[in-house]
Amino acid sequence: MAMLRLISRPVILSSLLSPRASSSSIFSPYMPYSLSSSSSSISRAFLKPLAVSLAAVPRLSEPPGSASYGDLDPYLSCSMPDKQLRIAVLLSGGVDSSVALRLLHAAGHSCTAFYLKIWFQEDFENFWSECPWEEDLKYAKAVCEQVNVPLEVVHLTEEYWQNVVSYIIEEYRNGRTPNPDVLCNTRIKFGAFMDAICSMEYDFIASGHYAKVVHSSNHIENASELKLSEDMVKDQTYFLSHLSQAQLKRLIFPLGCISKDEVRKLAARFDLPNKDRKDSQGICFLGKIKFSEFVARHIGEMEGVILEAETGDFLGNHRGFWFYTIGQRQGLRLPGGPWYVVEKDTKYNVVFVSRNYFSVDKRRRLFRVGSLKWLMGAPPTAISQLRCKVRHGPGFYNCSLSLELGENGQEDVAVVQLPEDDQGLAAGQFTAFYQDRTCIGSGVILESWNDQGFPLCQKALEIARMEDKSKLGKPVKIKVKPEGIIG
Repeated sequence: MAMLRLISRPVILSSLLSPRASSSSIFSPYMPYSLSSSSSSISRAFLKPLAVSLAAVPRLSEPPGSASYGDLDPYLSCSMPDKQLRIAVLLSGGVDSSVALRLLHAAGHSCTAFYLKIWFQEDFENFWSECPWEEDLKYAKAVCEQVNVPLEVVHLTEEYWQNVVSYIIEEYRNGRTPNPDVLCNTRIKFGAFMDAICSMEYDFIASGHYAKVVHSSNHIENASELKLSEDMVKDQTYFLSHLSQAQLKRLIFPLGCISKDEVRKLAARFDLPNKDRKDSQGICFLGKIKFSEFVARHIGEMEGVILEAETGDFLGNHRGFWFYTIGQRQGLRLPGGPWYVVEKDTKYNVVFVSRNYFSVDKRRRLFRVGSLKWLMGAPPTAISQLRCKVRHGPGFYNCSLSLELGENGQEDVAVVQLPEDDQGLAAGQFTAFYQDRTCIGSGVILESWNDQGFPLCQKALEIARMEDKSKLGKPVKIKVKPEGIIG
């Protein structure tokens, strides 16, 4: 039977892994341990108890033998089958990471699974019959038991709040739209967790991401490359594009060489207990909670006005500009649409909308990107023939970029030129850059493009700055747009 161990804080201690450690000491709640020198930022660790029932999850009475794998060679090309490695596998309880674990096991590696408990919304727990992470952990343990792989639970709640969630909240307060998944990969999964196990001498860290990492024969001295996966729809290099070279060198992604359909077939072939689970959707840390509910809980609500960008007409009220993203059309509840959010005034809490978002004179093909990070450590030499993604998905733009100094005179800013318009550019989102099939880095979209935002009429600007907006009276009656006019 697979062994389940709990690890408090991000510090994983050798005493927990020692054969001399008794099971009673491993499961003793709140037992203090000394910290390693590599974890000086953490004051003291306490082992936390885990109250979770595993009885409801189906499991095999005997671990399957090697014969049950059959011929898996076609699926192992991204699992380094020609080597015997010690691999730490991030296991979420979902199908993708579970299949990744089984492929690495089939390739002959010595695997230890790690479940990262990053759920921080304990004040939401009364909304559900069980904690959001319990079901995931049940399945993770059942998957490990099939092949007798040890599973360890790492509590990174505090690190997740400090490094991801607090940043997200601050970005929304400032009117930007951050990407939690990029930050989670960079700062938690392959950041805090990677730091925590650095003394445990794992050769690689693996996960169920759809991406390829190509290591040279001497990957310690030479650079590793992040490549597109075989499944272009599921490809997740966009979410991995802000990693450092040091992080990339330690990663292996077994699913980078196969498609999602093949992953599902392998899950059935392995008879995984979670083979029929649906893929998770939405922001990585919210679980079942609606995003608007999360924002309302942590930022609050503040009524403001919605103005038409071209006329300044008062169209209605909103709950706070931080609930809206540039390009958004859902949730505005305005008749005669479609309406799009085109600008936000964060000082006066005003949301500007338009039905003419896609008109020719409102182009979105030049924008700036800051907080640049290049996977090779330096920007590419050929910057006029690149491709980029401005969001997760199979779509690319051909692009060129030029580098200039930012406002502080130190950090480079990339000025990106697209061959066509993109109406969904939102400040705070990431742009990932590619040379052929290699992801070379990424950065954060800044507030302006084309040296200006969406054109607002003078009346709209004047109304936005009014101190007492109650003088506006009732919203105007919106005229239905004449047929044949496309917004």
